[in-house]
Amino acid sequence: MAVYTEVSDEDLSAFLETYDIGTVLSYKGIAEGVENTNYFLHTTKGSYILTLYEKRVREDDLPFFLGLMQHLALKGLNCPLPVSNRRGEPLGRVAGRPAVIITFLEGIAVRRPTAQHCGALGAALAKLHLAGQDFAMQRPNALSLEAWAPLFAQAEAQADTVLPGLAERTRRELASLEEAWPRDLPSGVIHADLFTDNVFFIGSEVSGLIDFYFACTDAFAYDVAICLNAWCFEIDASFNLTKGKAMLAGYQSVRRLDPAEVEALPILCRGSAMRFMLTRLVDWLNVPPGALVKPKDPLEYDRKLNFHRHVKHAREYGLDA
Repeated sequence: MAVYTEVSDEDLSAFLETYDIGTVLSYKGIAEGVENTNYFLHTTKGSYILTLYEKRVREDDLPFFLGLMQHLALKGLNCPLPVSNRRGEPLGRVAGRPAVIITFLEGIAVRRPTAQHCGALGAALAKLHLAGQDFAMQRPNALSLEAWAPLFAQAEAQADTVLPGLAERTRRELASLEEAWPRDLPSGVIHADLFTDNVFFIGSEVSGLIDFYFACTDAFAYDVAICLNAWCFEIDASFNLTKGKAMLAGYQSVRRLDPAEVEALPILCRGSAMRFMLTRLVDWLNVPPGALVKPKDPLEYDRKLNFHRHVKHAREYGLDA
């Protein structure tokens, strides 16, 4: 979450007149994240999040995202629900942007997850995968393998200003991933962005999953790889085997990885690290003027990618044989 578009008091009032959520008592921008503009709304009827869609979110994809949240909630997964306006429509416009109001979830996002948090997250991820199996809509992963070379083309000329040698190393890695990328793995709805700021906890239990705006149809094990990258590394870029073991055990307590997924996990972790390194690199080099957001360091994922290059088997992530 972040703030790219400022919403004036007048624009907000006009927008909220079309909803039945009470009178606004306060609202403020949420600075975390990198993709959409978000405001916290506190009204006489409760608390909500106002999201304005920016950057990589295509308006044509919004019915998929909003429908998925409704579907998962009906399946018992705790996630935000879009609030419909008085016309019965969940989607509107404010400040020239597509916008939605969603319900507020209780809980906190942990910045330094423990192994217990990782285990609970693994189980929640598997529940998401199972709950989405009968969701009727599909959406290709717009930031998978085919998108990485075009993304890199946006940053290649300046990559070595971020770190000398980054451009050539990335070119080699992209060629290697293209050759080795697994196909035909078990697939369905994945979250594709389940970082620590998108999971809420009460104590050590998951209280909700948020920010489904990269959700798509892709390999379940790729989602597992994204979470291993996001949750199981320490600040010094070392992989925490205890956390990895807990996450994978939590996942497998709900849904077992099949042999092809297990074999593919190291290359999927490399690909996941490449995806986030590239999007962060593009963002790092192209921060919009005046944006109330701090871009995330692409080199964090370059370091993680270096770790994955040396992994030969999923056991090195903590997967029990």
